[in-house]
Amino acid sequence: MKFSCIKENLYKTLSLVVAITGKNINLPILGNVLIKAEEQKVEIIATNLEVAITANLRSKVEKPGAFTVPGKTLLDFVNLMTEEKVEIEIEENELKIVCGKSSTKIKGTPAEDFPVIPKPDEGKGYSVEIERFKNGLSQVLPAVSKNDIRPELSGIYLGFNTERFGGLVMAATDSYRLAEKKIVLSQGGDIFTAIMPGRTAQELSRIISILSQGEEEKNIRILINENQIVFNYGNTQLISRLVEGQYPDYTQIIPTEFKTTSEFSKNNMIKEIKAASIFTTTGINAVSLDMNVASGTIGVSSTSTQTGEYLSEVVSDVRGEENSILLNHRYVLDGLHNLDGEICIMKVVNADSPCLLLPKDKDDYLYIVMPIRQ
Repeated sequence: MKFSCIKENLYKTLSLVVAITGKNINLPILGNVLIKAEEQKVEIIATNLEVAITANLRSKVEKPGAFTVPGKTLLDFVNLMTEEKVEIEIEENELKIVCGKSSTKIKGTPAEDFPVIPKPDEGKGYSVEIERFKNGLSQVLPAVSKNDIRPELSGIYLGFNTERFGGLVMAATDSYRLAEKKIVLSQGGDIFTAIMPGRTAQELSRIISILSQGEEEKNIRILINENQIVFNYGNTQLISRLVEGQYPDYTQIIPTEFKTTSEFSKNNMIKEIKAASIFTTTGINAVSLDMNVASGTIGVSSTSTQTGEYLSEVVSDVRGEENSILLNHRYVLDGLHNLDGEICIMKVVNADSPCLLLPKDKDDYLYIVMPIRQ
């Protein structure tokens, strides 16, 4: 194997794949990246057996071949190189890298020892506008469960062309809050539902953030079957297994009737809740929101035996009944930060029922927070 490329391209390509490599006592080779040079292209591949990422590197190939080397070692070294042109070849079971007047050799492992990446060629195909997809991922990811006690809740529900919406619905819940995003599809009319692992979603979000800067392609392409999901964007492909099982019917916890509706400035509410969060009891994180119809305000208050107490008001258009609810400030802030626009709508039934947050004049996103029971 022998090829040459530009340092900037090599570093960016490695950045896409190296993040999923790591130490594995049983399979040390999972800390390596596979460099595969063919006549027309060079692919750099990494896998942790749950997710596999393949990224194409623009390069000039002199001699095809394949080899694996520790991913982080290679990335760290490339980051320190000063010259632009990089020449890479295999020399006696080592990867030789020449850049300007410096050269190094990194010990590696034969490509034959690297896990085979299964590539599904059958499934349902869809296409989504990349910015919409990227924003949708960021809006539902905070609600994914952080533990694996219920594996289905540690993933994101994907519903393609279901009764709920004739496009893509993404939803996540950790039992304390729920986020749902509806996205129009560019292509694909088949009905399909699946659960994408939360860790896959995080990797996907990271990759899109790196690639979308300067990438001309406007859509991300999705291929999905019963066991795997494949995302293709630009010259990068991510393959992931899916979470087995059925996602719970989360729509049952979305209230349909409310007693109080209020509109307010999102940024003002964020500022007040951050201030109130300083005076909450650790572990409970309770902030009280008191909706006052007569004065047109929402009282924001908190109290802590250690730090003191806080009380303020946010000007709001409050309609319906007087109401109060106790909420976890972290969950509320996550929701508010992900609402589009400056004006936010909050709908409340009572102190014991879920509270609904929505952006004004949009019906593609909702965020629900379960109350803290007093």
